[in-house]
Amino acid sequence: MVIAVENIVIDGPQRLVGKDGKTEFVVREATMKDLNAVVAINRAVLPENYPTWFFVEHLEQFPKAFIVAEVGGRVVGYVMSRVEYGWSNLLKGKPVRKGHIVSVGVLPEARRLGIATVMMLRAMKAMKVYYGAAEVYLEVRVSNTPAISLYEKLGYKVVGRIPRYYSDGEDAYLMACPL
Repeated sequence: MVIAVENIVIDGPQRLVGKDGKTEFVVREATMKDLNAVVAINRAVLPENYPTWFFVEHLEQFPKAFIVAEVGGRVVGYVMSRVEYGWSNLLKGKPVRKGHIVSVGVLPEARRLGIATVMMLRAMKAMKVYYGAAEVYLEVRVSNTPAISLYEKLGYKVVGRIPRYYSDGEDAYLMACPL
């Protein structure tokens, strides 16, 4: 499955077939009804866990950029984003409106299908179209090679390293991408 950003729908659900050629999934904006599943995915697949109110706050403030994926009607992944105003991570010394990919999670049984790619593209496109972001950034563990590879394929570049960013002391790469 190769999908270009111009083929990503940002209004309503989008039905797709995974890279395996048979698994159907739907990507859409999250709703409050999805939050229990989103929080459960966060707890199951990521060492960085947020309180429920944090997810609620992001969904209320940036609903178009809070994306979930479903397989068989079950939420199997999410991308939680926000938009901020601050110094550019790409053009030093320039203030910009920038998207921030706060958290990405996909259940193990739904990985390698292209779900994270589509969710990321939809969130990025929504941050640009609905919230006026000129660029987007994220933090990722320096040891998370699969995620780094995905982000590079989406156009992200490493623009910095944040020492001891994670609670276990691991460094993070700061990665950014123009929109």
